[in-house]
Amino acid sequence: MKNFTQNVIKHKTGLLNLAAELGNISRACRIMGFSRGEYC
Repeated sequence: MKNFTQNVIKHKTGLLNLAAELGNISRACRIMGFSRGEYC
C-alpha cells in the first residue's frame, strides 16, 4: 500500500509541475492523459 500511495503522490506532483510549467492545468491533464474530473 505504501508503494501505491507514493506512486500516486509522485504522479500527481508530476501533473502539478507540468501544469505550473505550461501555465495551464487543462493542457497538462490532456498531455498526461487525464480527464479534468479525474485529477484536475
